[in-house]
Amino acid sequence: MEKNQKVGPSSYSEPLVDNPALVTFFIRHLNFWYGDFNALTDVSLDVRKHAITAFIGPSGCGKSTFLRCLNRMNDLIAGTKVEGTVLFDQADIYGQGVDPVDLRRRVGMIFQQPNPFPQSIYDNVAYGPRLQGIKNKAELDAIVEKSLDKANLWKEVKDILNKNGLALSGGQQQRLCIARVLAVQPEVILMDEPCSAIDPTSVQKIEDLMHEIQDQVTIIIVTHNMQQAARVSDYTSFFLQEVAGEPAILVESGPTSDIFTNPIDQRTEDYITGRFG
Repeated sequence: MEKNQKVGPSSYSEPLVDNPALVTFFIRHLNFWYGDFNALTDVSLDVRKHAITAFIGPSGCGKSTFLRCLNRMNDLIAGTKVEGTVLFDQADIYGQGVDPVDLRRRVGMIFQQPNPFPQSIYDNVAYGPRLQGIKNKAELDAIVEKSLDKANLWKEVKDILNKNGLALSGGQQQRLCIARVLAVQPEVILMDEPCSAIDPTSVQKIEDLMHEIQDQVTIIIVTHNMQQAARVSDYTSFFLQEVAGEPAILVESGPTSDIFTNPIDQRTEDYITGRFG
């Protein structure tokens, strides 16, 4: 297939609206502003349920901004504005009466830098369940063990649960943060470059756990590592800001195998093959 030089913004493949049960997020014509700056324009995307989707693209092309639109983390930044449709489980997350705090429990987030609370490993993981009203010690113990085990951390910390989470290595801290998110049983986990600041061993463990839990949650990961995107994701979306000061666009989205071996848009191929970015 001859590649288009420009397909235009929001060129996506495999629309799934004919079967909403397969879709976790249904996004159409999303525009986002920081004050007067239009950061993203006309983004349309379907995010498959129980799949791993990678967001790729050069720095500053709106990947993390778009990710934060999916659990309304951008609401915490003064002067931001969003337009368009973002349906999660077929309900508008920006609609009236939506509780952003409850949304962020259902759509958890892992940040680039690990951010454990300055308290024990146990209390980090038990924090969310306690907020949900769980007080029974045996029940909390079971949740903590199960969450740490899912995060590939239990064997390393089971004998030091009273140790401050900040005393762990960077990679362990990141897996502790993942356990903390898993403890409240989210439906989606958003990962914003979760492996960029940790050691290779922990990277492998995080990638392994992504595959282990994807039958239970939908995962979206922002990554600058093309090899990681190709390894872990089922679907890939390529974002690009072509001109400084202009809004970023979603250039192309589809199955990862297609994006990396036969992209539709020449700009996607140029980025993946290292011609820019």
